[in-house]
Amino acid sequence: MNLNKIKLLPAREQAASSLRKAILTRELETGSAITLDEISKLLGISITPVREAFQILAGEGLIKLRPNKGAIVLGINEKAIRDHYETRWILESEVVYKVCETNADISKVLESFERAEEALKINDYSEYSKYNQSFHYELWTAANNEKIRALLSSMWNGLSTGSNVGEEEYAQISMGEHTQLMEALKKRDAELSKRLMKEHIMRSMENMLTHYNI
Repeated sequence: MNLNKIKLLPAREQAASSLRKAILTRELETGSAITLDEISKLLGISITPVREAFQILAGEGLIKLRPNKGAIVLGINEKAIRDHYETRWILESEVVYKVCETNADISKVLESFERAEEALKINDYSEYSKYNQSFHYELWTAANNEKIRALLSSMWNGLSTGSNVGEEEYAQISMGEHTQLMEALKKRDAELSKRLMKEHIMRSMENMLTHYNI
């Protein structure tokens, strides 16, 4: 298969996503220092998208920039996590509703879905993560609203694994939810698609919150 057909987020947003998830899961502790060189090497990308990712996260209040020294992790609390996922479900639920109502082309969404299925069959969870991202990205694209797509791209944080569930189990759960959603999208059932997307995002939030004492 030609992987070039699968759309993924730009490098700066990929970097922001990796860092955001590390902060959300407390892999990066509050008060820890991060540098452009360090993150660039860890992610295997150039410094420019990492610098842009730092700007994105600083705008979200997750890190504090230090001139010529990188940044300090400010951390996150339960309310900020709930706000993050609430914003996502509101936007993404409306996205799938619009996709159904406008009879938008979902061929790319289906393609990403099928490749995710194939990745899971061979237990390739790294590839599944890419196609999971692509599945959502193609939905945002199909809705034909650049502002919403930009907002959701800037909020992406990858698979929302919790302290009580590993990446493999999470991928299976996520794929089951995507399967239900894909069927609703094929039937152009706007209300069902909207409800399923909300449940998908909120379940992701609950997984993420297991990293916190609540």
